Amino acid sequence: MKIAMLARNANLYSHRRLKEAAEARGHTLDILNTLRCTVHIASHRPEVFYNGAPISAYDAVIPRIGASITNYGLAILRQFEMRGSWSLNESVAIGRSRDKLRSLQILAKHGLGLPLTAYANDPKQAEEIIKAVKGPPVVIKLLEGTQGIGVVLAETMSSAKSVIEAFRGANVNILVQEFISEAGGTDIRALVVGGKVVAAMKRTGAPDEFRSNLHRGGSAQVIKITPEERSTAVRAAKHMGLNVCGVDMLRSNHGPVIMEVNSSPGLEGIESATGKDIAGQIIDFVAANAKGGATKTKGRG
Repeated sequence: MKIAMLARNANLYSHRRLKEAAEARGHTLDILNTLRCTVHIASHRPEVFYNGAPISAYDAVIPRIGASITNYGLAILRQFEMRGSWSLNESVAIGRSRDKLRSLQILAKHGLGLPLTAYANDPKQAEEIIKAVKGPPVVIKLLEGTQGIGVVLAETMSSAKSVIEAFRGANVNILVQEFISEAGGTDIRALVVGGKVVAAMKRTGAPDEFRSNLHRGGSAQVIKITPEERSTAVRAAKHMGLNVCGVDMLRSNHGPVIMEVNSSPGLEGIESATGKDIAGQIIDFVAANAKGGATKTKGRG
């Protein structure tokens, strides 16, 4: 197969592992810097150019689009989809996952466990939404943050109101969520490939850090998840429309609650913790499922 990966940094662990796994199985995988791709729009001739030259057809695309270039990256991916390339995660599904509010609305619609969450535009409603999530303490999140950036724990009413007012004063959209204290600074990352949980790890935050992201200095270890947690992760991936994703959950007193569904999960932490060849499983899924023109949405919607 001829596979394109949309990624800005070819040297990242996840991207190197996917390329190695593809080539070990006899496939060709080209890593294309997303920002060097351009689209030429003409009736019935969707074209993609790379470094000024037209791109030939690819059987499949693996999108590894960074959060900072989501809109541009999705425009490029849609063009590949309209050309008939099969996408590991489709543009519509990635767009849903990057909008925290939209993703929570989708998961709530299907009855999946979530922390109490509130959203408002007017900073004068700060106290109302803090009380709506039974706080303080509350967790305040940027709608488009990633790797724990833009996540604040506010422990008092006054501090929570101050943070909300500051974010909204800067015209930044935020969510306010209940703080799941019983999670004890740990969360679970379940990695789903093709409707199955292929690996899971427990992430523990650094000392004095409530965020458990590995990028924030947290640590990871292999964990055996419960059938309910496994089912929650699989259902989350299905309803978000993602073939590959990392589902981040907390263990609350009323069962697993989903914090985020990550459409471009890193592989280094989970491969190191579990010793599993996740990259190989992803490439095997691509090879088994990629068919020309089989992308469901074809970039629409």
